Amino acid sequence: MAEESGMRSFAKKFVFNAIKAMLKTFIFYGLYLFVWSFFAIFESYVPNLHQTVENFVIVYISLGIFRDIMSDTVFQYFFDVAKAFFVIGYLTLALNGGIINLLYMGITLTIDLRFFLTAAILLSLLGLSRSILQAINYANKKAESTSPNF
Repeated sequence: MAEESGMRSFAKKFVFNAIKAMLKTFIFYGLYLFVWSFFAIFESYVPNLHQTVENFVIVYISLGIFRDIMSDTVFQYFFDVAKAFFVIGYLTLALNGGIINLLYMGITLTIDLRFFLTAAILLSLLGLSRSILQAINYANKKAESTSPNF
């Protein structure tokens, strides 16, 4: 009987986390569509801008969904770490190391975004360190709750 109520509470918790993740997904994707309407004018100047941003948003939201579904477990921190590494890697690849060359009306423009890239990477590293410290704290609390008191 206790095993059945444990499974029932696990199922309720899982369904609640899945609904919460689904609502967050709709909100964030709707926000993305709203913000994209302002940046759509730059699509003609920057090749593959829409595809690059769309891929980033889809993977970022997917990692957020997995994190929300796995909340209250140690795996949520793994998804936080994966999200931070994804942001660092994707920005580095998408911005070509911070130097972008564009061809506009027969003129080659070189745009230096290394300062922006550095700031974004440092913010992602801050999130990465926060996730790692939260995972250590979670493991510490789990160890304290399962260890016998002397």
